[in-house]
This record gives sequence, C-alpha cells and structure tokens, in this order.
Amino acid sequence: MKIAKRFTGHRFRTQVIRKIEGISPEDWGRIFPKVPENYFFLKTLDESHFKQFSFYYILVYERKQLVGCAPCFMVNYSLDTSVSGPLRRITNAITKKFPNLLSIKALVCGIPMGQGQIGIDGFSSAVFEAIEKRMESLARKIGAPIVAFKDFDRSYDKFFTPLRQKGFFKIDSLPMTRMPLEFSDFEEYLKILSPSTRYDFRRKLRRSAHVKIEFNTAKILDGPTLDEVYGLYLQAVDIHDMNFEIVPKEFFRLISINMPKETQFFLWRLNGKLVAFSFCLVCGDLILDYYLGFDYLPNQEYHLYFIKFKDVMEWCLARGIKTYEMGATGYEPKRRLKFQFVPVYLYVKARHKIMRPFLRILINFLKFENFDPVLKQWKKSLKSTN
Repeated sequence: MKIAKRFTGHRFRTQVIRKIEGISPEDWGRIFPKVPENYFFLKTLDESHFKQFSFYYILVYERKQLVGCAPCFMVNYSLDTSVSGPLRRITNAITKKFPNLLSIKALVCGIPMGQGQIGIDGFSSAVFEAIEKRMESLARKIGAPIVAFKDFDRSYDKFFTPLRQKGFFKIDSLPMTRMPLEFSDFEEYLKILSPSTRYDFRRKLRRSAHVKIEFNTAKILDGPTLDEVYGLYLQAVDIHDMNFEIVPKEFFRLISINMPKETQFFLWRLNGKLVAFSFCLVCGDLILDYYLGFDYLPNQEYHLYFIKFKDVMEWCLARGIKTYEMGATGYEPKRRLKFQFVPVYLYVKARHKIMRPFLRILINFLKFENFDPVLKQWKKSLKSTN
C-alpha cells in the first residue's frame, strides 16, 4: 500500500510505501548498502507481523530515477523498556497505574534491530535532506511527536551534523560488537586473550567435556525445531528484559524462505533436547550473530555460551569468514573475548519545541553508562583516545 501524498524538495519527489515490495529488489539493492539487512530481510520484517512496530519506506526520486531510500518504523516507545533492575520495577509500577505516562510515539529511521543504514545515490546531502523532511511530514501525519535516526555509525556524520542545528540531540547508543577473524585456528585465537580469561575459557570447556553436546547447523527449521528455538528465544527475552524488540516466531520461519543463502541456524542438543541455538546471517566474509537462546540450567552447568562461541568461531574459520559481528548487550563476556566495541549514535528530535527541554533531561537520565559499568569504562577510554 502506498501513501499517495508526495513531498517535493529541491528537484526531488519523495514517496512513502508501507511494504518494501512496492519497489523492485533491483532498484532497492542498486543504492542501498551491501549489508545483511537487505531488501529480503526487510521483506521478512514486513511479513512477520510485529506487534510493536509499523514499517514505512521513504523513497526519493530524481525524475524517474530512485536516488534515495530509507527504512523507517513507528513505535510506541515505553521508558520501562529502557531500564533494568530496581529502576525497571519502579517504571513497571508507574506504567500499571498510568499506562500512557511513560509511553511516547516515535518515527524512527533504521530498523528495530541492528545498525542503521540509508541508501543515497549521488546528490548526497540534498537527498538526505529530502528524506529528513519527508520523515517530518510523515511523523506529523501519523501523530508521532518524536523523530529519530537509530544506530548510525560515524560514516554518516556528514549527513547528521547539520541536524543538530534543527533541534536534534546526538546520543551515544549501545555499541555494536565486532571481531576480525585473523586466526588460523581456535588455539591461535586463544593466545590473544588475557592469561586469566584464557585459563577460565579452557576450564569451562573441560567442565563440559564429559557430556556429549551435539552440534549441528540448519538453514531451515522444521516445525518442532522452530518451536524449540522460539521457546529458548523467549527465555532470553524474559531473563534479559528485552521487551523493546520481541521477534515473532514467523520471523524465524520466513527468514529461511526469503534469505536461504544467508540464513544459518546453529543448534546444540543435550540428550536429544535443544539446549542452545544461535541465529546468524552470513553475507560474504561477514557473519552477523543476531539472536541466541539457552536452556539456562544446562547453560549454567556446562557453560553453553562458551561452547557456542567456540563452535561458531571454528565454523567461521573453516569457511574463510573474516569478520564476526554480534549485537548489543552482554558486553562483559564480549569484552573478555576481545570483541571491539563500535560506536553508533541516535539522533532524536521532539517536533514541538516545548518538549525539547524535557527530552534533554530524559536523554541524560537514559545514558547507557548510567546502567552498565563495562560501557561506562569503555566510554571513558574512548574519550581519552580522542
């Protein structure tokens, strides 16, 4: 379905479509970055029926030529999904008594999961300006008082710097994590770890050596395995309070249909029972480790996280994969395993000027270093090197 209203800026025509199938994969792929979250990933999001999000795609044309494309989503953002621990209990109590007090509608450029990307062909800054203006127009139409760009890295700085003159706040987002796989085998990788981490890793692997944990991979999950995988995923959501981005079961089924070459499931079984899984996308020499889940009693006893990490890394090394990326959260083990933290940023604006002072206060309260000591130390070291 297309939104018929058009916005004209400079010599460009902009258009909003609700389903990415409104344009061809060839047109989208011609200007969108070559990333795992491609046309068919976005098609999977459209078809998975997310409860929290409504998806939009902004297209920019110069005459009949597509020169810009930006995936967006609308979300009713709740403050109680942003915090954990005692603060989470307080915000939950407030939300139960006043359901809308800590909730606000936002139109966000990017995708709910993963790093933000925009496709721009030529004209660069003028195309980006057309996208930003159409976002403002769309936000007004759907009644979203907040406009944001989510999780963009420094390569987009030239586009986003002018936004700060238009009322946007720049915020450090949760960093992405990445590791170059420059090792001949797993033993060589272990040598880059600190002595204490290397000893601890070997100790954890020895503790599970006496049990047979079966490891295999799959590109498509049959019905019973899909149910098992989704059950473990929901355990992870519950334990880690990941309420902002709850992926429907259909996503794990459809991704195999829409992206059969890139989709890779890693599965671990103990006595025939699924005790761990990891869902990844493989794009050239990059692997993106998206979602994982564990049966947490066996995980605690047999250190399944480290078994999972070793098996996936060895799988990658055997296939010449050069970069291992993982998402946000769980930073302490990633720090010890020598993942690099990659800064990404949010740019957020309250459309109504009267809201901006309150937004600034909220932003200062929600800084990630207020809640994660690992990220607080990383942020401190980042400042000292700049």
